[in-house]
Parts: sequence; structure tokens; C-alpha cells
Amino acid sequence: MSARETALRVLTSCRTGGAWADAALKAQLGRDGLSGSEAALCSRIVYGVTQNRLLLDFYLAAYCSQKPDHLQPPLLDILRIGAYQILFLDKVPHSAAVNTSVELAKTAGRGQAAGLVNAVLRKIAQNKDCLPPIPEWEEAQYLSIRYSHPKWLVKRLLDILGREETERFLAAGNSQPPTAAQVNPLRGSMAELREALEAEGVGAEAHPWLPDCLLLSDTGALERLRPFREGRFYIQDPAARLAVMAMDVKPGDRVLDVCAAPGGKSFAAAIAMRDLGHVLACDLHEKKLKRIRDGAARLGLACLETAAADGRSRRSDWVERFDAVLVDAPCSGLGIIRKKPDIRYKKADDLFALPVVQHDILDNASAYVRPGGVLVYSTCTVLPEENDQTADAFLAEHPDFSRERFDLPSLGRAPGEITLWPQRHGTDGFYICRMRRNTAS
Repeated sequence: MSARETALRVLTSCRTGGAWADAALKAQLGRDGLSGSEAALCSRIVYGVTQNRLLLDFYLAAYCSQKPDHLQPPLLDILRIGAYQILFLDKVPHSAAVNTSVELAKTAGRGQAAGLVNAVLRKIAQNKDCLPPIPEWEEAQYLSIRYSHPKWLVKRLLDILGREETERFLAAGNSQPPTAAQVNPLRGSMAELREALEAEGVGAEAHPWLPDCLLLSDTGALERLRPFREGRFYIQDPAARLAVMAMDVKPGDRVLDVCAAPGGKSFAAAIAMRDLGHVLACDLHEKKLKRIRDGAARLGLACLETAAADGRSRRSDWVERFDAVLVDAPCSGLGIIRKKPDIRYKKADDLFALPVVQHDILDNASAYVRPGGVLVYSTCTVLPEENDQTADAFLAEHPDFSRERFDLPSLGRAPGEITLWPQRHGTDGFYICRMRRNTAS
């Protein structure tokens, strides 16, 4: 199986089955047995086509007699794969991009369209240095096509950030972030981990401002790395770890992570507590809890337990039992577009109900905070209606809670809440709000 055939299978499963690109890619690479350079090329094509889909379709439309959305699948996916290689992968000869795409059409049962694939891609290759310009008469439309983000999202960002920073955010969404490894000091120091990783050919550089964090390169499959199997680190974006740092948990605390899967924040809390106390990691789906338990066992965290629970349903035995409660609520995910590029193609209508869900979970979980305890609300999105507006609505209904300032490394003291941005902080887009429950409640 070639890299391009596997890439086509992944893109097809995303289109027909609603699969997320990262999960579909990992599964298909395993099924097709791809590794090394072929797996790397396949991954680059899948992510590249997904990240640049609107731009690719704009150029395809210029050289194809049919509109892209009128082409029968998987023909459009094949054309996107070929066009992406021509326009973005300088190490792939244009002839190889064209010829392999023609073969993909034949093997995919679209032999009658092989001539169209050949003609369109050759035109793109011939005109690579003089492609038709994207119309700039409408700002949102231009940025939408140029960076392949939906127009509705571009308009929202322009309102929030203005033109210059919106463009920087969109460009960041098409970038490849480094892999952030959070050190497990219960299994050794950062210096020892760095040495062990470099011995296995992995690049490891200290994060510029987050302690006990390494930025990795050339990792390959993490499961093959001995330090990973030994539980000496876990993968987590710095923004997610900052949400746990905002809780400021101590050894002996009782901590509840309401929406815990896949478990990274629960791991961070348990490690910050030096595995002394109790961390209860919850999720609605039991099958997700096994992954958390497996991760805790790998990291050697004995204080972490799991429970299947609906964040919107009250558990009377948990009321006022916890020193710190974390609500990392379900959200639009628009802050992690660079890692999950297909998130950008969500429809605006699909997001309208999210603040209601977030409010309900936050309202319910607040009952579990003991008087004097801490409640942290976080999301991996950048939209105000899911972030500060949700927190404002909660606080208006709960006078026994109030925002409380907190310190974060390099970022200084936050006035009770902070929104992290990829283009500003080099992290995922993320919102963190720390609230204290009054002792008189």
C-alpha cells in the first residue's frame, strides 16, 4: 500500500463516515502497515489537504471544467491530493504528483476520469508560479480562502482580533505544532528524560517558559520509546497544563476532574500533588475511562481513580467534598485547529447549543466544591460565548463564587481569567477561569 492510497482512504473515511482526521489516520496507517517515510508522507498529505482544502478547491476550480463540489467522490479527494503535492511539497516532482494521482483514479474505480485528473493537475503544475489571485475585495472571503477557514469563523475573529492578528491566528492554525512532553518527576528528572530520549534519536528541547516540559521532534510512534513505556512523560499542550496550575493543588488535596478524558489534566494534578491525596477523573463514557486508568498505571499514579458520571447530573455523595474541581467543558475546539484541522469545518449552527451544555455542567459541578475551595473552568476554544460569557453567567447566578487572581509561569498574574492564543503564546487556544467559593457558603 502506498502513502497516497492510504491518504485517499483516510480522506474518504473522513468524508463519508465523519471520522476525525487524526484518529482515522492513525488507524489506517496501522491497517495498511505503513511506517517510516511512507507513513510520514501519508500524514503530511492528509493534514495538508485538510488544512488547505478551500484554497486547493479555489485553484482546482480555475482549471477544471466542473465545479469542485460537483465532482463525484473520491475524484475530488484525488485532485486535492495531487494539487497539494504540486503546490506545497517541493521535494515531490510534479510528474510524480500527476502520475500517482492518475493511478489513484484508476485503482479507485474512476478510470474514466483519469484524463481529467491528468489534464487539471498538469495545468496547475504548469501555472504554479502564476496561479490566479484570490479576490481581495471582501476581507473575510479572502482570508477564508487563503487560509482555508470557514467564512463565519473568519468574521468572528475579525470582530475579536482585527485584521492583522486574525491573519496570524489563521496562519497558526495551518502550522505544525511541536510535541510537548510533560515530565513525570515521580519517575526521574527532566535532564534524565532528555538524555534518555536523545539516546533513542528523539530531539528534545526545554520549553522556553514552562518548567518540566520538553518539546520533542522526530518521535515516531510514542509507544516504541522506552521512556514513554516507563511512564517518564505524558503528552499535553502547555495550555492544558496551565489550567491545572491555575488550580494550585497541594499534596493531600481532594480533586475532581469532571470531564477528564483523555486524562492529561488529571495526570498533571496527581503529579503536582506528588501522588498524595485523591484525584477523581470522570467521564460520561466508560470506554474512555480505561484509557485514563492505563495512563495512570503507566505513570505510576496511585492516587487517581475514575468514575463514569454525567457532568450535568448531581451526585449527592460528592456535594462539598472536593478542595478543587476542574470543569474542562465540551466545546467547539476552535483553539486546537492546528492539531485537529478538520474542526474548522464545523458549521456555526452546530455550536449554538454548547454554551447551554457548558453552563449546565459548570452549575452542577460547583456544588462539589467545599466552602473555601477552588473551581476552575476551562475550554480549548477562543469564542467569548463559550468562555468569559459563560463564566459571567455562572457567577451572576452564584454569588458564593468569585473570580480569583492566579499566577502562571512567564504570563504573570492573571486577573481571574485568561485566554491563551496560538499566535501570542505558542500554545493551543485556551480559556482558563479560576473561582473561589466563599467560606460562608
